[in-house]
Amino acid sequence: MPQIGGPTVTESIITCRNVCKIFGDNPAKHLAELTANPSLSSAGYVHAVRNVTLDVPRGEMLVVMGLSGSGKSTLVRCLSRLIDITGGTVTVEGRDLATLSEAELIDLRRRKMGMVFQSFGLLPHRSVLENVAFPLEMRGQERGTRYARAREMLELVGLKGREDYFPRELSGGQQQRVGIARSLAVEPDIWFLDEPFSALDPLIRREMQDEFLRLKGLMNKTIIFITHDFDEALRLADRIAIMKDGRIEQCDTPDRIVLHPATEYVAKFTAEIDRARVVRIGSLVRPLTSGAEGGPVQASCTIRDLARQLVSDSRSHIPVQDGKGTLLGAFARQDALDVLLGDGVC
Repeated sequence: MPQIGGPTVTESIITCRNVCKIFGDNPAKHLAELTANPSLSSAGYVHAVRNVTLDVPRGEMLVVMGLSGSGKSTLVRCLSRLIDITGGTVTVEGRDLATLSEAELIDLRRRKMGMVFQSFGLLPHRSVLENVAFPLEMRGQERGTRYARAREMLELVGLKGREDYFPRELSGGQQQRVGIARSLAVEPDIWFLDEPFSALDPLIRREMQDEFLRLKGLMNKTIIFITHDFDEALRLADRIAIMKDGRIEQCDTPDRIVLHPATEYVAKFTAEIDRARVVRIGSLVRPLTSGAEGGPVQASCTIRDLARQLVSDSRSHIPVQDGKGTLLGAFARQDALDVLLGDGVC
């Protein structure tokens, strides 16, 4: 069976249980029948999300990916109740979204959520500064306070000095940064990003990924990021949820998805991936043995990072430490070589 929940977490900021979204004429009335008989889609129903159960812990970067039509964008809209679900439950910090009034839902989005979508959605008649300050204006925040916050966010995304420009005077990458700054201005605890870099050319896209990783390192946000680009997912994610036909095939760390695909579909996704570039040494750690001696390596290093050392090192087991210097255990050099050389899966 696919692994849906991923690692055990202590605090879930978003929880969804058996979430379904069916488009069509009064689907809730026929939910049980539609769930049992997917062929009814030919009768005018589209089963976009199927029985998804998922926990997203505070501070996690969850990347949702899949091909076009897999249900990833619909799922994220269900998590923010931009669309109403047909069945199941979605809770945010313990509050069932379906029970919130329209006013409560608007307040939750304004205080807790930031959203960035493929289309930049900038207001063409407003300056960059005014665009970033706009959601704070909607909150009723005083002009000087909201502009000061907007300037801070523009500096954070590298657009200091562009405050008085209009969107048409910016490049695509700069416009995307304005969108990110605008969503960050409200200080969201939860950040939804739906393929925000897909319209950018490869160089700008890479630049925006670097910028995003930098921002992620500065802020403790819970992030749901949609992409169809597996390389992008591997680069950004704490966990990856791979969707097909509205279902989550597997939700796990990049290391485990690459090393242990749960379904044939996930295996096809990972077939062409250089596993040594993805798998981090920390995922191979076992309890420390007496045979592990000498200098430790960092758990965050990929096997590709340590390729030269792995080939030349004579130790059978090599100790591993985290970024604080704490000894975590050791890994078998042969396990890492198997991944590096393609001779097996650990």
